[in-house]
Amino acid sequence: MSFFRPNVDAIHGYVPGEQPQDTGWVKLNTNENPYPPSPRVLEALERVIRDRLNLYPDPLSTKFREAVGKLFQVDPDWVLPANGSDENLTILMRCFINADDLVVYPYPSYILYETLVDLQGGRHERLQLKPDWSWDMPTAQAAAAKAKMVILPNPNSPTGNRWSDKDIESLVPPRGLLVLDEAYGDFADQPHKGELLKSSRGKQIVVTRSLSKSYSLAGLRVGFALAHPDLISGMRKMKDSYNCDKLSLAGGTAAIEDQEWMLSNTAKIRATRGRLSAALQQLGFNVVPSQANFVWTTHATIPHKQLYERLKERKILVRFMVFPNYAHSPTGEVSGLRITVGTDPEIDQLLAALKEIV
Repeated sequence: MSFFRPNVDAIHGYVPGEQPQDTGWVKLNTNENPYPPSPRVLEALERVIRDRLNLYPDPLSTKFREAVGKLFQVDPDWVLPANGSDENLTILMRCFINADDLVVYPYPSYILYETLVDLQGGRHERLQLKPDWSWDMPTAQAAAAKAKMVILPNPNSPTGNRWSDKDIESLVPPRGLLVLDEAYGDFADQPHKGELLKSSRGKQIVVTRSLSKSYSLAGLRVGFALAHPDLISGMRKMKDSYNCDKLSLAGGTAAIEDQEWMLSNTAKIRATRGRLSAALQQLGFNVVPSQANFVWTTHATIPHKQLYERLKERKILVRFMVFPNYAHSPTGEVSGLRITVGTDPEIDQLLAALKEIV
């Protein structure tokens, strides 16, 4: 006998990347930033630790919203802080998706979208990307026209490619929302600053952001959504009363306010990303041009799982990923390795290992 709702029983649940608890690993599997957060973050955390932790945090996260609003040049009422951008995705599903409502998203992409739709009892439709990771635009637009919600990660994961604003705007549902997941947005050569929110369809767009990646705060779990205040005020009803603790809010605010530190780190990551991509190609790998802090790579002759296992034997972790039911593959699936851009010494160690393996 099960006491769970049927749609909870039916799913397997999202499986995060490996997090080894011992030392000595070169960890390139979960897209963490290899560089430390701003020193201002550590100072802010020390102040909070000495503060009265017996009191609840600000339930409206006022200072954090003000910092984000200043950065994106919007009023703080356009900002909803969250426990990472994943919480905002959960809030969006709980706010807007009823049983049998249709949610569409690209595929291959972030599989958590599908899990969240299933938990809500909604229907989902995969927008099959072509082998070059571009859209079959007429098919995608037809699916979006029927949807209550379209979710677009931009840059995409696991591929790291980025789509044009023109393509994105064409996928806003006529009677629904477009959720633009910009978890990796700061790593693009030309990062967005919420421009689509100010477009003619802006009242139907929600942008989600994470501080885990570009701001080096994966351990604090803080993110935010940007949207018109009418949407934010409704979404606020669905969040936990105190969904962000004092540490995450203080650290997140300090990180947002130190743009110079973040931009310096993302510039280093972009430079290493270019070097990694070129070196992989020299070793016979195919590499998708990336606008994120990772690259998606495949090899024509060596099985990807074997590459992953051989690297793991050397205490180097990358993400081996398989996407079944892929329409454009003769085998019915697509697989590859998603490799996080680490420090230059970490990438040197990875490349040396791959030279031995291939």
